[in-house]
Amino acid sequence: MNDNESAAARDARAINDADVAQLKALGYTSNFDRSMTELENFSLGFTYLSPVVGVYTLFATALAAGGPPMFWSYVIVGIGQMFVCLVFGEVVSQFPISGGLYPWARRLVGKRWAWMAGWVYGWALYVSISAVGTGGAPYFAQLLGFQPTPEITTTIAISMITISTILNVSGTRLLARVAMFGFICELIGAIVVGCYLLIFARHHPFSALFDSFNVAQGGNYLPAFLASALAALFCYYGFEACGDVAEETPNASRMIPRAMRMTIYVGGAASMWVCLALILSVPDMQAVISGKDTDPVSTVLRTAMGEWGFRAVIAVVLVSFMSCMISMQAAASRLLFAYARDEMIAGSRTLSRLSPHTHVPVGSLLVAGIVPAAIALCGLWLTNAVATIVSFAAAGIYIAFQMLVLGALMARFNGWKPAGPFTLGRWGLCINILALLYGISAIIDMVWPRSPNDPWYSNYGMIVTAAGIIVLGLIYMVTGRPYDHGNAPAGDAHLLHQG
Repeated sequence: MNDNESAAARDARAINDADVAQLKALGYTSNFDRSMTELENFSLGFTYLSPVVGVYTLFATALAAGGPPMFWSYVIVGIGQMFVCLVFGEVVSQFPISGGLYPWARRLVGKRWAWMAGWVYGWALYVSISAVGTGGAPYFAQLLGFQPTPEITTTIAISMITISTILNVSGTRLLARVAMFGFICELIGAIVVGCYLLIFARHHPFSALFDSFNVAQGGNYLPAFLASALAALFCYYGFEACGDVAEETPNASRMIPRAMRMTIYVGGAASMWVCLALILSVPDMQAVISGKDTDPVSTVLRTAMGEWGFRAVIAVVLVSFMSCMISMQAAASRLLFAYARDEMIAGSRTLSRLSPHTHVPVGSLLVAGIVPAAIALCGLWLTNAVATIVSFAAAGIYIAFQMLVLGALMARFNGWKPAGPFTLGRWGLCINILALLYGISAIIDMVWPRSPNDPWYSNYGMIVTAAGIIVLGLIYMVTGRPYDHGNAPAGDAHLLHQG
């Protein structure tokens, strides 16, 4: 036993030494705690993707827009996001650097491109954290027996963000354990609830998945289907979080690409399972489509399980919301840390400092808590404005994703040949192009104005908010020239080869 233990210790030390040497060759040293296992790394991505949060949050909107066939959008979006995931896997395998999109884009293209990609991604993450808090708050209010007024939901949302920050500041080990706990609760909850609904509470045959219930206007169902696909688009990101903590994961070049793919496989399957069970268990489909039933998730759960069963499921859902928020905040803080380590943002010295006790960037974590809390707090006075900003969350993530996908394509044309342990080989260029085409199509679908009779912020909120974030970033770049600070390597992917 002692021999086995010493052999295991030697193997772990050898892997750690190789990780340190690889990171040093890429121009960095790290004091992060490399204690996150592959399963824990995958759990971080899964809880960020959070199928329960994604499906429960937008189920009513998607079903009303497209009827039961909206289920198939989960399959199409899953395939498209897998192309993106494969491109990300190639990049992080060669550049296992914490911070995700920003340091990867920096090596593929250059400092300016990376700075803007990280800027858009960072703000999308802050808004997403706030959106998860404001989305989970009504469920907390119902569970506690409160009427979900704006004051109560805002207070709960800020409390959730505060708890998330405290847990994140406590260190990588606690983050990994919380992610694992959230993953187990969410996956078991999704499977159990889905099975129960399909066995005991099904109101529709499986053929209903091909019945639009006459939601199409003018006999053309495609616009309705594209509108309903927004729910699936909201569900399938989060895999990139596996790479955001690359310096906290041993053997990251091999483990993280696998964890990313597992996030899509397992997260996508869980999302489709939950969505399928809810669709077939809706008691009155026409009431949802007409807008009479605005909360079909609660209707399904209460009808199938009664009040106590509903509360039990909501308790599991709230675990999903909290673990999702914690994972998002971890990703946001590592992004900000990466910026600060390269001296690319004001306050770099504070934001790049790791706690000597917990080995996490406390300053960056505090910013990743304060900014989302401020966005949520504004909802007390600027409800419509905050709703418009929150609508930017998914669009901003996709825009940043496509900046990396396009960056990888430009790097390929510039001579980059992925040299990490995970590569797509001769399929790389083809998959990269497919990922870009899918991503552009997804962004167009998200921002397309669909309600001409509604206020402008309902139709153009994503476009205006995204444009505003990009313009502010450009102003910051032109006036402050943050990309000129620091001496970290940039735009050198085509020059690097790994043996």
